[in-house]
Amino acid sequence: MTIEYATPYRSRSHIPPDLGRPYFVEKGQGDRAHLFGDLFTIYAGGEQTENTFNFFTCEGPKGDVIPSHSHPDTYEVFYITAGAVRLFVEDTEGEQYERLLTTGDFGFVPKNCPHAYRIERHHSQIVGVAAGPGGTFERFFESLGAATLDHGLPRTPVVPEPHRFGTVPQEHDVLFLPDHRWRTAG
Repeated sequence: MTIEYATPYRSRSHIPPDLGRPYFVEKGQGDRAHLFGDLFTIYAGGEQTENTFNFFTCEGPKGDVIPSHSHPDTYEVFYITAGAVRLFVEDTEGEQYERLLTTGDFGFVPKNCPHAYRIERHHSQIVGVAAGPGGTFERFFESLGAATLDHGLPRTPVVPEPHRFGTVPQEHDVLFLPDHRWRTAG
């Protein structure tokens, strides 16, 4: 049984738009968006948690490093449920870390820390949780990328127009760092 709701973001969603209701979402039935070569699926966001956290998955093929960025007010968790993902993080003192995370591994990125990742194996999946006092950023994926009803990866990468990198991210606590360089080996 599937219940469909309308939200401010979608005419059809499996996530209720109001607070205080338990709900259940079948695998892959959350709000979905394509960004770059990846599929992001949102299962809970700001509307359901009073902007305290979000819960999403990212599935993608082996690929390039996603653009370096930080979240001024948001802490982010990376938990790998399939495949392998290389996580790059720089702490607030400027020390850089690089770690290959495989199935069952966990990575934590504090707020204000530049970070990026690269999916190292096809069919990898990240479970992400983000939380912070400034709200949640789950609608960033469909605002910068493209909302989709598809369950699979995009047939061609969804690459936003360059000017969108200067407008959409600030609305969602994402600060792109185009000049950031990783000194680590990966």
